[in-house]
Amino acid sequence: MAPKAREKAKPAASAAPAVAVEDLFTSLNRHIQRSEYDLAVKVSDQVLSIAPGDEDAIRCKVVALVKNDSIDDALSTIEECSKKSSIDFSFFKAYCLYRQNKLDEALKSLKGQGGDSEAMLLEAQILFRLGKMDACVDIYQKLQKSKIESLETNFVAGLVSAGRASEVQGTMEALRVKPTSSFELAYNVACSLIERNKYKDAEQLLLSARRIGQETLMEENLADEDIETELAPLAVQLAYVQQILGNNQEALESYSSIIKKKLEDKSSVAVATSNLIALKGSKDVSDGLRKLDKLIEKGEGPLTFRLAHGLDLKLSSKQREAIYINRLLLLLHSNKLDQARELASALPSMFQNSIMPVLLQAAVHVRENKANKAEEILGQFVNKFPDKSKIILLARAQVAASAGHPQIAAESLLKIQDIQHKPATVATLVSLKERAGDIDGADAVFDSAIHYWSNAMTEDNKLDIIMQEAASFKLRHGKKDEAARLYEKLVKGHGSIEALVGLIQTAAHTDIEKAESYEKQLKPLPGLKGIDVESLEKTSGAKHVDNGPTVGITEAYEPKNKEKTKKKRKRKPKYPKGFDPANPGPPPDQERWLPKRERSSYRPKRKDKRAAQVRGSQGAVAKEVAGGVNSKSNQTANSKVTSQNTSTEQSKPSTSKSRKKSRK
Repeated sequence: MAPKAREKAKPAASAAPAVAVEDLFTSLNRHIQRSEYDLAVKVSDQVLSIAPGDEDAIRCKVVALVKNDSIDDALSTIEECSKKSSIDFSFFKAYCLYRQNKLDEALKSLKGQGGDSEAMLLEAQILFRLGKMDACVDIYQKLQKSKIESLETNFVAGLVSAGRASEVQGTMEALRVKPTSSFELAYNVACSLIERNKYKDAEQLLLSARRIGQETLMEENLADEDIETELAPLAVQLAYVQQILGNNQEALESYSSIIKKKLEDKSSVAVATSNLIALKGSKDVSDGLRKLDKLIEKGEGPLTFRLAHGLDLKLSSKQREAIYINRLLLLLHSNKLDQARELASALPSMFQNSIMPVLLQAAVHVRENKANKAEEILGQFVNKFPDKSKIILLARAQVAASAGHPQIAAESLLKIQDIQHKPATVATLVSLKERAGDIDGADAVFDSAIHYWSNAMTEDNKLDIIMQEAASFKLRHGKKDEAARLYEKLVKGHGSIEALVGLIQTAAHTDIEKAESYEKQLKPLPGLKGIDVESLEKTSGAKHVDNGPTVGITEAYEPKNKEKTKKKRKRKPKYPKGFDPANPGPPPDQERWLPKRERSSYRPKRKDKRAAQVRGSQGAVAKEVAGGVNSKSNQTANSKVTSQNTSTEQSKPSTSKSRKKSRK
């Protein structure tokens, strides 16, 4: 019987470890709920020491390491466990890679997950970070029916970042969610209103979001500093809206307050710093550079300027680009061209889908008086990316026009099809062609614009304006027949007085009969029936009388039968006694009332220099010191002594001043 009893005791011995594992899982759950992740990792290791390969223990350990921001340890744990067991940890691995900003590797790790909602949500977040907004929005659209917390918040953020802010309202109605259901959603909807230039509505929604956020976070018993950190993006966006609306002082105070508080939300502080620098412009350049230096760290390789690691992960591509752009502009304003050139050369590889780097490169070359190099860089970009060439061509035209290259500027403008035939562009092209001496080219610009507007079916047609200016241009450059033809079309088509006058003036040079026939169409001016043109041509013209009564045209040229006004009799001048006007004699001196020193005939007396000369052999001393020297020599000697004394007296205050300065 004894052996049987031992056999019955074996199950009891094996049940003891099972009870210990359950206790460990109980304590593990308690540590995770209390956010005691270090203790949770230790308990998970204890469970794995008893039950190696336990899937729940491994998952708890990985999650605890991720929550504790030990991403490297979490990845090493996943790799070790993947070798020992067949458990699929691809989702956890993808999340860890996402946290390390290894986005492409994270997408590869998610490929075998299928239609899992959590995996799709992570994939959408990765695509959002990569800037692939359309693909991100597509995933959110597929997840609309799934009950995922804060899905609408991420969905709206994706639509705004994808440039589809106009779809936000329809999406909110489809999801049956109000913008004020949470302060995060209200913030994202306000961002969509900003994209649609509805700044007043965005300001009101941001104020509501701040109020809702304060109430929500206070209910969660958060500290005041934590509440300010959570609402920092709202404060920055509200200051931006105030800046756009022209309330620069309020925006300046808001930005400065956010920066001085030194909040833990480094991304919001970075955006506030960048916006503050943009608001100040070229003022306080050195202060702006000092503020940006706090956001950067030294990089390796050709680019020595790089944002801090946390900012690279949290800021969007547009926000990071804005910070780089502001720094480069500050470097240009402070004439630090070497650093500006270095940064401008590195930006194209960092932001490949943006046109700002090439514009900044051109700006650096223009600052270095290398306009030809700037034109070359802009031209190469146009040939490489024709779909993004509109702004680049405008910049190239501006650079070429400023550098005195009108032909290159005109060629750049002619490549922009959207604005080529607008009146302002036509006027600019004609002016550039005239400066380049290409009169035929300017004439061709007018002809092309006339042909375009003749066939354009728009309400705001500019044909009459273009034809009027074209006729004036042709007349100015000797093409009178073409100018007359254009004026005639204007008269027949629109019947404007200006065109009729222009036609008469133009036809008067070539066809007088036509000019006279069209002259009959001019309406007579009222009140000109009684004017005799022949007598009017003989007059010297009308005289302007200041503050005089206005007289009608008919009254001014009416023949007057009134008697002429009597002229006043000239009085004879009165002469002094004894003056004969027939023999006036020599005229009086015109300078007789001026002082003698101011008259043209005044000559100052010359001083006798011989009185001060001492004659005799070199080095001889005059024996008759007392009586032999005349009074003039004594006076000159006294004057020299007094001048020396005065010079020594005048030098004293300057030395005393310099001493005071040296004490300071």
